[in-house]
Amino acid sequence: MARCTVERLMRELGIQGAVRGKRVITTLPGGQTERAPDPVDRDFVAAAPNRCWVADFTHVKTWAGVVYVAFAVDTFSRRIVGWSAATVKETVLVLDALETAIRQRDRDE
Repeated sequence: MARCTVERLMRELGIQGAVRGKRVITTLPGGQTERAPDPVDRDFVAAAPNRCWVADFTHVKTWAGVVYVAFAVDTFSRRIVGWSAATVKETVLVLDALETAIRQRDRDE
């Protein structure tokens, strides 16, 4: 069947094919940017709570689009101590997760 025939029939029936979105890129391949300093030398073990936190972010595909989620983890308990979500990938996303963790720590103590 010709492509134009399929297009016409689908249009008449009011249906459309699945549309794959663009691939989400969250990091740049090695060597393209300057690497951030590593003050813990990749030793993610803490002797007590609230001594060492690490932060990261990822993306989640939803029906409405992509949502970015940042989180801060206490390396002692491996507990998520703060998180944040946004529709844009900006520095403030991770900073909000860290601020949430600080407020939670102040509330716990």
